[in-house]
Amino acid sequence: MNLDKIRQDIRGLEDGKIFLNNAGSSLMSKVVVDSMVDYLQQEEQSGGYEVANRNADLLEQFYDETAQLINCKSSNIAFATSATDAYAKALSSIIFKEGDYIITTVDDYISNQIVFISLQKNLNVKVIRTKNLPDNELDLEDLENLIRKYQPKLVAVTHIPTNSGLIQNVEAVGKICRQHNVLYLVDACQSVGQMVVDVEQIGCDFLTATGRKFMRGPRGTGFLYVSDRVLEQNYAPLLLDMRGAHWSEYDDYELFKTAKRFEHWEISYASLLGLTEATKYANTVGMQNIEDYNRKLSENLRHNLQNSGFQTWDIGTHLSSIITFCSPDGDLEKIQKVLRENNVFFSVTYKNSALIDFTNKNINGIVRLSPHYFNTLEEIEKVSQILKSV
Repeated sequence: MNLDKIRQDIRGLEDGKIFLNNAGSSLMSKVVVDSMVDYLQQEEQSGGYEVANRNADLLEQFYDETAQLINCKSSNIAFATSATDAYAKALSSIIFKEGDYIITTVDDYISNQIVFISLQKNLNVKVIRTKNLPDNELDLEDLENLIRKYQPKLVAVTHIPTNSGLIQNVEAVGKICRQHNVLYLVDACQSVGQMVVDVEQIGCDFLTATGRKFMRGPRGTGFLYVSDRVLEQNYAPLLLDMRGAHWSEYDDYELFKTAKRFEHWEISYASLLGLTEATKYANTVGMQNIEDYNRKLSENLRHNLQNSGFQTWDIGTHLSSIITFCSPDGDLEKIQKVLRENNVFFSVTYKNSALIDFTNKNINGIVRLSPHYFNTLEEIEKVSQILKSV
């Protein structure tokens, strides 16, 4: 990786900030922003229809680049306006009936937990959460026992929770789901763009991601991966439009063959182009290079915080580029004040966003730092020194 070149490509670093909120919404490169501005200026002059037709081949690159990113075919990829949009469309394609079961984890993302509870309230779908082992890893034996007992309609796992650096073993879950022929949905919102994500290795039926986090794309973008077996079984979102099907008879339609059936016809093509450029950028740098460097950054920062007396709350065998911590007394205010005064960008997560995890840890909130491959080891050391003053 040419770190100097990568940093020069980011206008957002020109004011000297230390940006460590990539798990929230990262900094885009110049090529991402410039491509979107150029596209909007074309729309200003020629209108959206003409510009879309003129750039049809360019817009199709989104599917090729995203397929390369996660190791699948372009026909398995659908553009989404967010990870939540992708997640909702995937869920809506599954015909849940009263008494069906969903198995998930105690570390799944807040929005996923809420939508499961909504299904429970409205359709009387039962939600079961698998146990964690003492080291905070998923209890795969418990998961398999639950699958045998309840024969769930769906297993859903968040790869990396938003509230800690834990990396959940989605590959092992995928093997169990395939053995028992259970639909498997993975939320890769925090892992795509941060580390290598391979849907063939994971063995999932659906995978969702956002553009604004570690992918370094624009807000209002994301994507959905849909496996061949799901497409062949004619799964489709409940609320289709003409992007997803051909109106073949007065009272019938024919689904289109690819994952594009999960899209809606009206989207922001400027945003899609921005995410295409962000994905192309990550592919060019190389996801293995990004993952290896991110591991070095996060390990150094986590080690420094622990040596400075902070309580870190990333518990697990495999940890990611999300570092969560607080003072020994649980105070967050002093940490936030010092970081703001020194132009360090961060975020805070409170108990209502991670109710089960934070209840189990007996904490009310954490400060979250999330370095990415444009950060330097010098920045990590500088932030570590800054925090020593708390």
